[in-house]
Amino acid sequence: MLQTKVKSVLVVAAHPDDEVLGCGGTLKKISKIGAEVNAVFISDGVSSRKMNKKKYKNEIIYRRKACIKASKILGVKKTIFFDLPDNALDTVPLLKIIKLINPIIKKYKPDTIFTHCSDDLNIDHHIVNKAVVTACRPIKGNSVKTLLFFEVPSSTEWKIINKKKQFIPNWFENIEKELKTKIKALKVYKKELRKWPHPRSIKGVTALAEWRGATAGYSAAEAFSLGRKIK
Repeated sequence: MLQTKVKSVLVVAAHPDDEVLGCGGTLKKISKIGAEVNAVFISDGVSSRKMNKKKYKNEIIYRRKACIKASKILGVKKTIFFDLPDNALDTVPLLKIIKLINPIIKKYKPDTIFTHCSDDLNIDHHIVNKAVVTACRPIKGNSVKTLLFFEVPSSTEWKIINKKKQFIPNWFENIEKELKTKIKALKVYKKELRKWPHPRSIKGVTALAEWRGATAGYSAAEAFSLGRKIK
């Protein structure tokens, strides 16, 4: 579990709503102990959908407002949007994405970063993972000491499993006291929610939290894969 010595946390997510789905309860938990939490969103999350220019702009505004509202619920201090093309980050030079992330790390000096796991059905999630891992390489002056990868319902578990590449959690955060807040924040993204039995439904997200909790001895938890820990 994360200790109270955590002072600054950065979430680097592909799309607004990934932060709630992947680590919303943990973010709330961290903010309650007084740590600073900031979030970066690489893609706009909507441009891959069929719509005219006016509707596209309205959807961007709506998604941003939802993100800011959810961030306040979770205790996120600052939200940063880069609005790169949705579900098309593989068309953007990886170096460009890394150069967007690097200044954020230098500015906020996070000791802990949460981002996507590498083995994920969504191409944007996969690319963001690669960019963050590069930006967090352990060189002199890099503040990041803990790098954790989260899962996103309806993306991570839908990937056809490769024995050498799959999400295997080895870090669990107890969110028994934060699950209701996570769900409250998730409901803000009502356009992104689906009906049960879709994994990205309220019942689906709750069930996953309860299952991850049960595997670690809690009634609710969020699961992560530890990328790197430097002491």
